[in-house]
Amino acid sequence: MSNSALSKDTTDLPNQKGNNRQFVSATMASLLGWSFDLYDLFILLYVTPTIGALFFPSSNPTISLAAVYASFAVTLLMRPLGSAIFGSYADKNGRKKAMTVAIVGVGLSTAAFGLLPTVPQIGVFAAVIFLLLRLVQGIFVGGVVASTHTIGTESAPPKLRGLMSGLIGGGGAGLGALFASITFSIVSYFFPGEAFSEWGWRVMFFTGLIGSIAGLFVFRTLDESPLWKELQKEKKGKKQDQSINQKPVKSLFTTYLRVLLVNLMIVIGGGSGYYLTAGFIPTFLEIINGVSPATKSGILIASSIATIISALIFGHLSEIIGRKKTFLWVGFLNIVGLPFFYLTLANATTIPSIYFYTICLVFLGNAAYAPVLIFLNERFPTSIRSTGTGLSWNMGFAVGGMMPTFVTLASGSIQNIPYTLMY
Repeated sequence: MSNSALSKDTTDLPNQKGNNRQFVSATMASLLGWSFDLYDLFILLYVTPTIGALFFPSSNPTISLAAVYASFAVTLLMRPLGSAIFGSYADKNGRKKAMTVAIVGVGLSTAAFGLLPTVPQIGVFAAVIFLLLRLVQGIFVGGVVASTHTIGTESAPPKLRGLMSGLIGGGGAGLGALFASITFSIVSYFFPGEAFSEWGWRVMFFTGLIGSIAGLFVFRTLDESPLWKELQKEKKGKKQDQSINQKPVKSLFTTYLRVLLVNLMIVIGGGSGYYLTAGFIPTFLEIINGVSPATKSGILIASSIATIISALIFGHLSEIIGRKKTFLWVGFLNIVGLPFFYLTLANATTIPSIYFYTICLVFLGNAAYAPVLIFLNERFPTSIRSTGTGLSWNMGFAVGGMMPTFVTLASGSIQNIPYTLMY
């Protein structure tokens, strides 16, 4: 299989009228769908210290932080279930339908966090309800991955699939972080100091509805994936055996088990690098560098732009030199660069230096998984691509997403976090 081809039955897109419009629509839908999905997750990361005090209070601030990151990991653990449910639905009934339901579900569940009572109000039940809602959110998030991570690449011409991978997977993450950074900046301005702990964090979660509303408007112009539609025509014309289509999850864990295991190793690596950089930076800037909310917002906005640039560069690079070489080169750069930049960031004392080291960190961290999306797409035929890509991505990122919790617990104290991150 060539680096730019998908799988044998998807090498050539159907030559039909409206392909360019479908390409643009699918790109916008996948990019915005994934960015708003991650926007909802980033909201929690941006208010971690506040949520820790309100829902997981402890005399040790490190334990409170670890508890919030654990609630984040809980969502990640539910994402494979969401991919199994929505991925199977997308493979059988179409990517567009699955994407619409999943994105609306994510927005509604995110907004619901803003209505929750806190520990001072109802005691330990507040933490229990918070975690249960995170479980529900995780299922919908997994569904978004299964649809957004296939319809965009399936609608792109072969020469642009690497770029599309970076744009959706990495660029969408950067765009989601950028939206969250801007929202955090605005909400912090209107709810400064103690007001943020009382109402500001709730407003942050309420903005999750924006993604659902925007998604519905974008999806109105979206057609179904041309590859999926072509597969449906073949099924009707040839009356072929449809057993693999009827049980995509079973097929993934039997026929494609070896493929799945290789996928998981690559996604775990990319996911760990991402969550230990872009995912940890909001907390790191606050508790280690002690920057003000206004400065933190500016740094996060700049770093979000850097992640988008990184994703586009390394996603397209994988189309030029191949996925394998790109993974190897980025891996080498991260082994050397990430520990160095984290230690230098911890010791940075000037705002320009904090900006620089943060941007370097997220640039490298995002590069680690820019080609992952298209790599996963290429491992599976159209009949199980949503299920295979979604489960591979979410199972791998579930492990990677546990890394911030592990780092925080292993550190023991706030002062040790930079060194634990380095190791």
